[in-house]
Amino acid sequence: MTEELEMIYDEFRSANQKSLNHLENELVKIRAGKATPSMLNGVMVDYYGSPTPIQQVANITTMDARTITVQPWEKSMLNEIAKGIINGNLGFAPQNNGEVLIISVPPLTEERRRELAKKAKSEGEHAKVGIRNNRKESLDLLKDLKNEGLSEDMFKDAENEIQNLTNSYVKKVDDLLESKEKEIMTI
Repeated sequence: MTEELEMIYDEFRSANQKSLNHLENELVKIRAGKATPSMLNGVMVDYYGSPTPIQQVANITTMDARTITVQPWEKSMLNEIAKGIINGNLGFAPQNNGEVLIISVPPLTEERRRELAKKAKSEGEHAKVGIRNNRKESLDLLKDLKNEGLSEDMFKDAENEIQNLTNSYVKKVDDLLESKEKEIMTI
């Protein structure tokens, strides 16, 4: 029975880690006013007829806290890359100087900061719902084990262990959100 319990714990940890990783990926997409190359993640460029991630056709760097530069590996791609950035609905208007694209990241207004903080909280809630769903699935598996002969004491201990793990993952989500909110609200 203890092997089955360990399997349930491992699956629970793995599922919750996936929820945390997803949250981290979503939070990276929420810009906090500072220019970062990751802001262009997800931008697709028409590269000779096939949609290609921007990172595969250009070098993306930041000149300063407000400016991103995109240097294509082929100059002929400048207009396609600019089109891809505009179509990405990021609110950026790239400037083409014939060599590179220069993107000025506008400073965030107070209202926009609040919207982004709200969006981050929403992503955190999705992660918490995922963690609670994982807990429910694990508890259902535990009940099946109990029906197969798991002792009442072992069942209670396992239930407590799953709740403790749940609490630790929810705390990690809260910590990530708190950090992101500070980042967003800092001018």
